[in-house]
Formats: sequence, structure tokens, C-alpha cells
Amino acid sequence: VNHAAGPAGQGREGWKQIVGVIEDDLGDDFTVENHHLIAEGEFVAHHMTLHGTHRGSTMPLLAGAQPTGAAVSWTYMHVWRVVEGRIVEHWACRDDVGLLRQVGAWPPST
Repeated sequence: VNHAAGPAGQGREGWKQIVGVIEDDLGDDFTVENHHLIAEGEFVAHHMTLHGTHRGSTMPLLAGAQPTGAAVSWTYMHVWRVVEGRIVEHWACRDDVGLLRQVGAWPPST
């Protein structure tokens, strides 16, 4: 169960779709900067930042934002629950406002 996504973002195919949208918007050469990876029992916490170039705005978060070509970074905190070697649940907290500021979409126009 991906608690950070709607029905289309569930399961392996949902994850592939999410990564595809990120590749569309931040370039297929985006990189991941790992800050912290902590595990305890069934849970893994991952603090990371994606770095890329704003090439598109296909994800709902960026809807209406014109691609800027600017270098951007997007910080996340993920929590995964792993059972028998498989991810069974996922939660995320993202710095969406930080990304929107970088592409000129925050504050929203009134």
C-alpha cells in the first residue's frame, strides 16, 4: 500500500509510473542524494534529495508550471515497512513548496 499515492500509484506498476513521471519532469538523468537511511524492525526511514532539471510539468504538483530548464532539488522523507524482503507499505513527506518555489509556482497567483 502506497499511502503517498492515489489508486494509480499502487503496486509495482504504480511505482514505475511514478518514477516515469519524475523522469519526464526532472529529466531521466536525475540523481538521488542520500542523507540518512535508518532501519528498525520492519521499518526503514530514508531521507533523500532528488536533483534534476525542470524539463516538464506532467505531475499534478507542477500542473500549469511552465518548464524552466532550471536545476532543482526536491527533498523527501520516506518510511517503508518491509515484510519477508518485500515493501508492503510506504509513507512519504516531501518538500513540495520548496520545489514549487524553485520553478516559480509559489506563492500561487490569485
